[in-house]
Amino acid sequence: MKRRRKRIEDIALQRIERLFELAEVEARKTDAKERSRSDRYVRLAREIGMRYRVRIPSHLKMRFCNGCYAFLIPGENARVRLRSDYITTTCLRCGKQMRRPYKAPRAPSPRKIQISSTESQMGNRD
Repeated sequence: MKRRRKRIEDIALQRIERLFELAEVEARKTDAKERSRSDRYVRLAREIGMRYRVRIPSHLKMRFCNGCYAFLIPGENARVRLRSDYITTTCLRCGKQMRRPYKAPRAPSPRKIQISSTESQMGNRD
């Protein structure tokens, strides 16, 4: 059963990535008014992800709006601004702002390291 599930997830991920490639091609070749096909590809990719419970990869999540699910092209239908800790992408169709961190994650605090080491020591007693 695990092999079958893994195979289904792999196929779903391949289809999601292919749909985003097609959305990119369609968005680049059509004018700003006619982007319905690229938006449809994004919707299909989301539906595949939900149906097969597969996460859309993070590099692809940044390519569509979380409000109207439009395929975003910076400079055409999206505005991108850099802040000190995050990137703000604004969809120019619906006005939704999406924020994504871009700085390197901080090192874990010494307290968390201490807690995890005590948990592993407790597990060794059993």
